[in-house]
Amino acid sequence: MVDNLIVPNEHEDVRTNEGVWWRHSVSGGLAGAISRTCTAPIDRIKLYMQVQTTKTSIYDNVSYMLQNGGIRSMWRGNAVNVMKISSDSAIKFTLYEKVKHYIRIERNTTQQEMSIGERFIAGAIAGTISQTTVYPFDLMKTRLALQTTAENKGLMNLIKNIYTKEGMRSFYNGYTVNILGVIPYAGIDLALYETLKKYLNSERTDKHPNNLTLLVCGAISSALGQIITYPCSLIRTRLQTQVVEKEEPRTKIAQRPISRDKTLQIVKAIIVNEGFAGLYRGLLLNLLKVVPAVCISYIVYEYSIRTLGVSMS
Repeated sequence: MVDNLIVPNEHEDVRTNEGVWWRHSVSGGLAGAISRTCTAPIDRIKLYMQVQTTKTSIYDNVSYMLQNGGIRSMWRGNAVNVMKISSDSAIKFTLYEKVKHYIRIERNTTQQEMSIGERFIAGAIAGTISQTTVYPFDLMKTRLALQTTAENKGLMNLIKNIYTKEGMRSFYNGYTVNILGVIPYAGIDLALYETLKKYLNSERTDKHPNNLTLLVCGAISSALGQIITYPCSLIRTRLQTQVVEKEEPRTKIAQRPISRDKTLQIVKAIIVNEGFAGLYRGLLLNLLKVVPAVCISYIVYEYSIRTLGVSMS
């Protein structure tokens, strides 16, 4: 849901806005893939903590994973995650720039700086569409990451089992609560990042922000977005891990289909059994991932986009 920590700049192609979309896509995909691979072990530990109903330490989870798969198991599910992040970044960056372009057209001006509200809207639209497109990858990544070595039979086997036993709809388990988190997160992350970057860079004569500015802006915007929307991420993860058998053809009028909407039940169970803090299980670990992930993501993106010939406005 809210794992994408990379945001496009206010770039303008020297020829036309319409000519830079693929550059944003390639740069965003590359930055997302590299960042996600570097921080994959932290993400897998976080997933384990999110699905547990009893309090365990980071050490306990790391020891368990190493004993049941070795060091390589810390990257289990990363290949699918890289596909998801790269696709999500490419789609989101492209749509974000497109929406900003159309907002400027509606205002009948391309020169006036966009407000934080307009950036929020553009970010929310781009984030919602991109997450809807790549959501099945997120579900498969979660299930692969939580499998033991004995259970792990590969991606194609997982896809076949989900489709055969649970049905096509199960690829979108937890989608609704995911979108409830994506809209504010994408809006906050995209809007706050660009706003902070422009503010901190306003006194510089060089148009390009330095690496420290990028890191500070990225860390603050991502951390705030995650804190606000983290409960949605945790509930989504628990919904994704639930296996709901595909409904059999009904032979009796009184027979009812199995209910899949367990969001409210999960929230209630967490609060009753784990307390309100249970909704934030694993948050600290997720925040510790922000600095390295943002540092890698933003710097790779900025340098990639410049290498591909897009200059900042």
